Amino acid sequence: MKTRTILLNERPQGLPTDSTFKFTEEELPELQDGQVLLKALYISVDPYMRGRMSDAKSYVPPYKLHEPIVGGIIAEVTESRHAKLPQGSVVLGNLPWQTYSISEGRGLTAIDPDIAPLSYYLGILGMPGLTAYCGLLFIGDPKPDETVVVSGAAGAVGTVVGQIAKLKGCRVIGIAGSDDKVDYLKQELGFDEAINYKSTSDMRSALKAACPDGVDVYFDNVGGEISDAVYSLLNNFARIAVCGQIALYNATTPPIGPRVEPILLKTKSLMKGFIVSDYADRFVEAASVLTGWIQEGKLKYEETIAEGFDQLPHAFLGLFSGENIGKQLVKVADYSGS
Repeated sequence: MKTRTILLNERPQGLPTDSTFKFTEEELPELQDGQVLLKALYISVDPYMRGRMSDAKSYVPPYKLHEPIVGGIIAEVTESRHAKLPQGSVVLGNLPWQTYSISEGRGLTAIDPDIAPLSYYLGILGMPGLTAYCGLLFIGDPKPDETVVVSGAAGAVGTVVGQIAKLKGCRVIGIAGSDDKVDYLKQELGFDEAINYKSTSDMRSALKAACPDGVDVYFDNVGGEISDAVYSLLNNFARIAVCGQIALYNATTPPIGPRVEPILLKTKSLMKGFIVSDYADRFVEAASVLTGWIQEGKLKYEETIAEGFDQLPHAFLGLFSGENIGKQLVKVADYSGS
């Protein structure tokens, strides 16, 4: 069995390019007892992966040069010598960017293709949905009639954050990067207001108009100048959940901005960075609630799905120019059971 693989070819300086990635093809060894052969069906691309391409210290180890990039993958067991993962099983795992791979089953979670579309397990029922649920509810702690601002609002996490905030009775303002995304947030997802930061010359004024009563909760996926504008409108006892800083991931020099500490002090606000794994003990609860909301029609979810293994680098790079609405995925193969 041959597999195609994408390696980290070089550590990018600034925005990654095509030369960051290298395609290879190799023969897989014969399957051994306790192993499964996995066929990749859907592969996730996520902003956090940019951090792993650098060798700076972070909450996860960096990718190794000239080795496969690893990320969230939905895969089908096409051959099995594993007692608990029979042929035909569908699994979710942190796996190498390969069309086929061999696993001993550690870290794989069997999923039910009848509950929801398979791709949802990398999106609203996977890491992005859990991130939105845990970050908003356990850090943001939104109350009815409060104002919630979400940056990166049209992405995989932001779309879910805004809808949950609406379910909690909040006024919700989204920040996104195109008029189409603004329309989507307001017309499809029910956001009260949305701002296109790319066509707005004065973010603070635009936010002040959208948030006449100030900001009680800020779910930050972006950082940078957008967050600076939000900070200036914080109410007393505001809560800030710092989920991502995509505006800064490709910076080659340390960014300089307003000092946030005086604002936090004066407003007595809470600012907390988090990684979704911090709330692993709440995942069963979160997945159950999210599934219920989906089945009841209370949550809508959008996916941007590229077709073909070759599209992985392009799909990843598109995250930094805002090409996607909702979760960005790459479909590699069809599920044989569908």
